[in-house]
Amino acid sequence: MNRKYIALALAAAVALPAAAARADTQPSPRIVVTGEGEAAAAPDLALLSLSVMREAKTAREALDANNDAMAAVIAAMKTAGIADRDLQTAGIQIQPRYNYTNKPDGSQEAELVAYQVINTLSVRIRDVAKTGEILDKAVSLGVNQGGGITFANDDPSKVITEARKLAVADAIDKAKVLATAAGVSLGRVIEITDQSYAPPPMPMQAKSFDRAAGSAPVEAGENSYKVQVNVTFEMKN
Repeated sequence: MNRKYIALALAAAVALPAAAARADTQPSPRIVVTGEGEAAAAPDLALLSLSVMREAKTAREALDANNDAMAAVIAAMKTAGIADRDLQTAGIQIQPRYNYTNKPDGSQEAELVAYQVINTLSVRIRDVAKTGEILDKAVSLGVNQGGGITFANDDPSKVITEARKLAVADAIDKAKVLATAAGVSLGRVIEITDQSYAPPPMPMQAKSFDRAAGSAPVEAGENSYKVQVNVTFEMKN
């Protein structure tokens, strides 16, 4: 037999199994969907930012006055049941304050009039119902800046797990609708990718607490946690 024909025959013999192998490794038709789930929980933790600002002619005088006021605030926090681990100094700033005067030549003259000292304390309140009472007490002891409140959950794992379950169920429902609309059958799950998204806690539904007379009214609400999952399904004809 001619060598040319032998080479062609051998090439064809090798090509046919290779083509069959490629056909076997081709991915089957798939449906890819994104499921979303959301669950909420009442907060069990309040994060409070309290700042004391004091001003004096010298930095030393301003710092001494600030130290006395903040020491009283910290003592009151501990008396209210706040543990040492839930009290943290977030920052101390010492800065001059100037009075600026416009001069006839268009320039400005700066006169040092005082020094300001700002001491900021971060407080974790584990009895959320006491948040307004504690804030009111802090203000009465000299807190004159801050007051930002964030309500959180100490351990949100359970509510995030519930959101994940809802996200997977949502993905399955979406895939069934797409499969039915396309006239195909939904096969097994090939892949699931978790795209968890738990944004900073945000109030959804207000919850009121009985408060002490004169204390600040506080609404804790609920925290919402969202989860997204990408799910790939096998599609059958």
